[in-house]
Amino acid sequence: MFTVERTGENRLDISMSGKLDSDDMKRALDELAEKADGIEDGQMLFDVIEYQLPSLAAIAVEFSRLPSMLHFIRQFRKAAVLTDKAWIGKISELEGALIPGLHIKAFGHDQKQEAEIWLASDSA
Repeated sequence: MFTVERTGENRLDISMSGKLDSDDMKRALDELAEKADGIEDGQMLFDVIEYQLPSLAAIAVEFSRLPSMLHFIRQFRKAAVLTDKAWIGKISELEGALIPGLHIKAFGHDQKQEAEIWLASDSA
């Protein structure tokens, strides 16, 4: 399952659970692009509920849309990741270190309030 909700002028809340196949990935990327339309200097809150690696076909779909995904990423400056898996948090923060202009910080599910405060702050 992958859901995207635009919760403010420059904010997306994204919930992920389970395994994505190629059709799920197409829908997810389309929904991300649609809901992010017009966002600048945005924020994302990812809630990773039960993560499973996507299928190889889903990864192929994601790579095929790399140029549009790079444009999408440039619309955002901060992303908070809610997860109870330490490895997901570490990989998320590493990804943020590799993407210029995007700061990613991981939080436990019990730290949603702290994640909200961090997203709303001016600090990275």
